[in-house]
Amino acid sequence: MSRKPLKGQHHVSAITANAKENYRFYTEILGMRLVKKSINQDDPSVYHLFYADERGNPGTDLTFFEIPHAGKTYHGTNSITATSLRVPNDKALEYWLNRFEEYKVEHDEMTRHTGRAILPFRDFEGQRLVLVSDEHDNGVSGGSPWKDSPVPVEHAIYGLGPVTLTVSRPELTEKVLTSIMGFRETRQYAPLVEGQKPVRVFETGEGGSGAEIHLEERKDMERERPGRGSVHHVAFRVENEEDMKKWVEHINEIGLPNSGFVERYYFRSLYFREPNGILFELATDGPGFEGDEPFETLGEKLSLPPYFESQRPQIEANLKPLKTSK
Repeated sequence: MSRKPLKGQHHVSAITANAKENYRFYTEILGMRLVKKSINQDDPSVYHLFYADERGNPGTDLTFFEIPHAGKTYHGTNSITATSLRVPNDKALEYWLNRFEEYKVEHDEMTRHTGRAILPFRDFEGQRLVLVSDEHDNGVSGGSPWKDSPVPVEHAIYGLGPVTLTVSRPELTEKVLTSIMGFRETRQYAPLVEGQKPVRVFETGEGGSGAEIHLEERKDMERERPGRGSVHHVAFRVENEEDMKKWVEHINEIGLPNSGFVERYYFRSLYFREPNGILFELATDGPGFEGDEPFETLGEKLSLPPYFESQRPQIEANLKPLKTSK
């Protein structure tokens, strides 16, 4: 059965030890909208928070599992080492540089990186993030900025950009990206660390910032030990449920160990690990986040998929209250 190409990044999910401070940073400083306050469906005792554009369009979600006792991250290889967030143009990066100074956000200098202006920064737990300018981007479109954001719409974050994978055996990850997932290698650029090999860029679908994986080889590092401020997995966009079933069949035919079809209510998923151990997810573009609360009040209440609703009293009793309503 023919499958449609993956469309680009769907979401990136990371780890925080402090949901309250996480909510403050991503909404008040970065100006993203909390479009869903839910639970980790594999561990309903912890929050799963979804930040995105105005309605959580696919390709715009940066999500966090709250693990209160998560330890420090020890950076290393075989991990997702940078998550990019798209802004409209180079001028927006100047706005953000001033904003980071105002709010004392740890950041690097603006620079140019494989043809784009970027501004690397870290959140309060050391999460490795990069603002990337879309000034010269002609690939997959981003989302729609949240009009009630504290950040002006003309400078707002409105999607996920390139995701960097740092691995010890890049030839194994490359094979999964190209032979199994349909990515194509488009270019290389100078190594991020002197003495290392060039970083290779792979893209899918319409390509561009929102559909790129950057593959970095590092043999001089130990494996990353994840904790607060690390990334849990990256998800890629599948058109719909019908196409997802074709991807499940495809992955099974290859013999790659995987989760099989998973119902997440807000989307349908498939999980597997590439050979260096990084967790990949395929996720459908829909149904989206408005099936259980209206657009106007997204993220203001604790949302539970229907199959968890009978457990609501117990779940709410185990969660530390997090005020997200106006």
